[in-house]
Amino acid sequence: MVRSGDDEPQVAHAPALAVAAVARRLGVAPATLRTWDRRYGLGPSEHSAGAHRRYSAADVERLLVMRRLTLDGVAPAESARIALASDLSTPSDGRVAAERTPTAVVDAALAGDLGGCGRVLALSPDADVLAWWTGLVEPALGALARRTVVDPPGVDAVATVHSAALTALRDRTAPFEGARRPVVLVLVAPREPRPLVAHAVAGALASHGVDARIVGGPVGVHHAFELVAMTRTRAVVTIGEGMHVDLEVVQRIAQEHAELPQFVMVPDHATAAVPVGRSVHRAHSFTGLVHEVLAVTRRPGEGLTAQDP
Repeated sequence: MVRSGDDEPQVAHAPALAVAAVARRLGVAPATLRTWDRRYGLGPSEHSAGAHRRYSAADVERLLVMRRLTLDGVAPAESARIALASDLSTPSDGRVAAERTPTAVVDAALAGDLGGCGRVLALSPDADVLAWWTGLVEPALGALARRTVVDPPGVDAVATVHSAALTALRDRTAPFEGARRPVVLVLVAPREPRPLVAHAVAGALASHGVDARIVGGPVGVHHAFELVAMTRTRAVVTIGEGMHVDLEVVQRIAQEHAELPQFVMVPDHATAAVPVGRSVHRAHSFTGLVHEVLAVTRRPGEGLTAQDP
């Protein structure tokens, strides 16, 4: 396997690294790594001759998750908890931990190996969907976006990742039973294809006990009002990725349902299109969006947990 970017992790069977080498790879100071080790337990797990501790491939994977989350504005303690809980060291098929990396996803996708990509992206029942997306899927898609490839007919690396990720989320998310769960509607801006991140947002919310539903097809203002009333939704998430994002539905919902929290995820160039209102919030990152939605969907006494079925 080949590294294709600074954010991509080590290849399988790579040698364990000293603190200085890992610091250069992550773009942080060695003192930062020592602090993360001392405070959060994100330290090296291997020993070399002379009792020097070195970072394994799995150690570096967790540090990449930690760095990415802290850059997204997540508190260090919470970032460390997610990094430590990331399903990097126990692949379901028994392969070495270093193979559950963005590089492995990219390699399988470029080969058109849907089965191999699916094995790397598979989610165990107790896996953290948020960490899976930010630490595995998102960096793999970013790496693919930076590549120029020439594919034979029927091979599409990005489509392979999308298909494998959708399967992983579908297999991970079980139908809710028993008590009614808080409903969150995930909308896609009009005239835009449904992005994979919409499924990831819904999957991450579902892993925390939220009944997140992705709305398909054209959604006008009237349809949106009907859906909000019918589902008694507690929050609405709208995702747009286009050059000119249409957020009229967000504005109308804010006017008619001023108490309903809305979260909008759009690129920086579309910030001006986000309606101003006390109930409308622009999400600056995937992680921030998930945590903000969870904060408003929980009510006192409900006690939703990270892996509530």
